[in-house]
Amino acid sequence: MMEIRIDKDELLKAVSRVQSIIEKRSNMPILSLILLSAQEASLQISATDLEISLLQRIPAEVLQPGNVTISGRKLFEILKESKYEKIHIREKENNWVFLSDERTKYNLASLSPEEYPTFMEPEDVPMASMEGEILREMINKTIYSVTLEEAGFKLSGIFTEKVVREGKSYLRMVSTDGHRLSLIDKEIRDIDKIKLDGGVMIPKKGMAELSKLASEGGTLDLGFKQTNCVARKDNSLIIIRLLESKFPDYTAVIPKKVKGLVKVKREDLLDGMKKMIILATDTYRGVKVTLDKGLLELVSINPDLGDVQENIEVEYKGERLEAGFNPRYFIDVLQNMATEVVDLGFIDNSSPCVIKGKEDEGFLGLIMPMRL
Repeated sequence: MMEIRIDKDELLKAVSRVQSIIEKRSNMPILSLILLSAQEASLQISATDLEISLLQRIPAEVLQPGNVTISGRKLFEILKESKYEKIHIREKENNWVFLSDERTKYNLASLSPEEYPTFMEPEDVPMASMEGEILREMINKTIYSVTLEEAGFKLSGIFTEKVVREGKSYLRMVSTDGHRLSLIDKEIRDIDKIKLDGGVMIPKKGMAELSKLASEGGTLDLGFKQTNCVARKDNSLIIIRLLESKFPDYTAVIPKKVKGLVKVKREDLLDGMKKMIILATDTYRGVKVTLDKGLLELVSINPDLGDVQENIEVEYKGERLEAGFNPRYFIDVLQNMATEVVDLGFIDNSSPCVIKGKEDEGFLGLIMPMRL
């Protein structure tokens, strides 16, 4: 009969990490539970939704080794409310679990640990070590362009591949929803250690979990084997099932050369686009962008609500140009950039706008125009 004493804060941190993985409304009740496995002087916490699995190991005083399952949500709420340092957990008959701090005693009904889905850690996965900060930046700069529609299952992940340019190897992430595209290349020292033949599709939910792991700072190891993406950091391991869909040939939509180059303060354009969205509805959500010598004019018209117009000073010497865009797409890109003065590349009113910035190395944002 499993029995442990454990530091509450350590356990709370681990259990809060899995809240976004455990299924809230699943037709498989076991997926709302987490598996606690005690052995030697540690507790392993496992959570899965069958697509993403997270394993974490934390120190514990193991009085009796063994396994129990427990509701991930309820355990999180219990730990959050407790004001004491230590938590005592003990397995009881018929899959009941006893849990207490110094004051409160809980008896919780659960399910047999034998029923918990087993996920094997893939063996001998070739891994590359990378800075968490770099991985997080790559995910943040691509995740917002992933399609939301279920019908776009093909695109509902971030395409990840290895590219070689001028003798250097880069890790590339690309996402698109058909209306916009985000791409980022970063040089990773050990990139040649990992297998990425033809690229892989990592689902959006899995990428969000990787971003959380990466945001804890330090380095992590990333690798791919068969249908899985595997990431390891300190005492945590994430296994993500890759999407089987094929990503379209995205290189065809990226303009080789732009004619009209505009230099504009990122904050000015971001603020302007936020104002354009105030009068947007599902029916009217476009902004008319007009470029003329030294000036960028934004106009948004909604017959039901009114109109809004703003002029922004820019560096632009090309011909007059008018095009319609969705302001939300500009906001998403600009909010995730660091460059103070960004470069916008235009060709004509039926070609995409390309966004780059000096401090956002290896990044390219692309927004398709819309008819107004």
